[in-house]
Parts: sequence; C-alpha cells; structure tokens
Amino acid sequence: MKKPASSANPSAGALPARRIGGGFDKYKKTLILLTMVLPVSIWLIVRCYMPMAGLVIAFKDYKVFPRNPTFWGSLKNSQWVGWKNFEFIFKNNMAGIAIRNTVVYNLAFIVLGIIIPVAFAIMMNELTHKFIPKAYQTLMFFPYFLSWVVVSYFLFAFISSQYGLITASQREAGEAVTNWYTTVKPWPYIIVVAKMWKDVGYTTMLYLSAITGIDSTQYEAAAIDGATKWQQIVNVTIPNLRSMIAILFIMNVGKIFNADFGLFWNVPMNNGALLSVTEVVDTWVYRIFSTTNNIGQSTAVGLLQNVAAFVCIMLANSAVKKIDEDSSLF
Repeated sequence: MKKPASSANPSAGALPARRIGGGFDKYKKTLILLTMVLPVSIWLIVRCYMPMAGLVIAFKDYKVFPRNPTFWGSLKNSQWVGWKNFEFIFKNNMAGIAIRNTVVYNLAFIVLGIIIPVAFAIMMNELTHKFIPKAYQTLMFFPYFLSWVVVSYFLFAFISSQYGLITASQREAGEAVTNWYTTVKPWPYIIVVAKMWKDVGYTTMLYLSAITGIDSTQYEAAAIDGATKWQQIVNVTIPNLRSMIAILFIMNVGKIFNADFGLFWNVPMNNGALLSVTEVVDTWVYRIFSTTNNIGQSTAVGLLQNVAAFVCIMLANSAVKKIDEDSSLF
C-alpha cells in the first residue's frame, strides 16, 4: 500500500516556514547593517546635501534683512541678480593670477605627491631593522598633524629678517641679508617644499600599507627567476601600487581648482608683496569677501570651483578607465 505524501516526507509541511524564517533572518541582518549606517547617512545629508540649497545665493544679492534676520527669510527677500555675481570673476584682474597659481601649484603637488611618497614607501619597506621603519614612520607622519599656523612660525624662525636662522647665517658670513617676505622669486619653491614636508608622511603611509599587502610569493617567484631588487620593485611593487596611485590621482585632480587656504594664507604671512605667486582662488575670494562683504560673489566662485572639480574628476576617471578599468573609481 502506498504511504500518504505527508507520512512519506514528514518534514514537507515545515519547508515553507523554514523559507520564511530564512528570509526574515536575511532582512533582519540587512536592517541591522542599515541601522549602523544611518547615523553617518544623516550626517552626510545634513552636512553635505542640505546646504546645497544655499547655492541659490550665487544668483542673488544676498543681504540680511533686519525684519527677518533668519537665513531663509533673508534669502527670500534678497534681489535676484542672475549672472551678475559671476561677472566680476572675469572682469577682475587678479582672477587670472589666482586661477593660474591654483592650477600650477596643484599640478606640482599632484606630480610630486606621487613620486616622493612612492619612493619613500619603497625605501622604508626595504629596511629590515624593526625599530628603524617605525621611527621613520613617526617622524614623517608627525608634521601632518600640525596646523599651518604652527608651520608658518617654524618657517618664520628660519627666514625672519631679524632673528631668522638663515638670515643670521648670512649676516655672520658678511653677505647681504635677504628679506624673504618681500622677495618673490624663492616663494614658489618654499610653498611646494612646505606642502610636501607636511603631507608626504601621510601619503607615504598609504602607499606603505599597500606594499605590505602584496603577496610575498610574487617576490619569491621573481627572485627565483633571477630578478634583482630593482627589477622586483619595477615589476612587482610598482604594478601592485597602480590602483592606489590611480585612485589618489583621480581624487587630487578633482581638487585642482581648490587650494589649501591655510598654506597660502599663513605661510607667506598674508604679505601683499608676494601676491603674484601666493594668491590662489581661496585666498582671493576671502580677501574680496573681507573687503566687500558680498556673500553672493563668494558663493559664485565656490559654485564654479565645484563644477570645475566635478568636470576634472570625471575626465580623470575616464582617462584612468581607458588605461586600466580596474583602477578607476567608477
């Protein structure tokens, strides 16, 4: 006699419940992960996306009205001026100098910010003593945590016209003392060296962490094939750093029209004699705002900076994607 289906497979009736339970557990896990992300998502929306509504200030003559001093009330009552806030960018003689300096300095920072940290990371990776790499990492990483105000006074201790170490050496040697804060020629080099000194340690640690993650069997295979240490670096280390280099390159290209305000404002001590080589877009906008109090013009420049950054980062990502699709951001 044939057994009933239920007795032939007693667990058949429990299968649907088990499936429902499994699906619920999956959704529960997803819900927990989404809950962990929620605080960061709220911060991102409030901090980065909600303020984007204020971009309309770039097209208005924004003024704080006494009867309605709130931001949205003043924004509503401010006069619409269209592209007027953008016109001064193209009519101001200092705009071209600020844009030129911003782009040229950032190009130098991008190129040197790849070559120097990669070289330092490779050299530190080749050190065999345990204490020495840690000491170098600490010494190189320390300047990254200093503010540009502190860095500017470090530099001032060297090149001050009265008490600076370099000027004192010139005076003792009987040479003409250089007034560094009014001499334009050396300042492009001073700016680049200061930037590299402060930021190279941080970038070096990024590349060093990528190097330590390379599979050691690749070096062993290269050594068996007779590769020298230099050939191992060229054929194993650098190709494995390609993705890290590409990502940092794309991100830095996206900031090519943005300057480090602290560097260009504090290090030259806001000296008017050096504006031809130290004025960048960010300091120029701040200088204009501090004299005119025109928020609309400042917002217009900021909007143009971000649009240009978006275009640059898309172009850089497209270029990297054509060369190596796996190394692109998206």
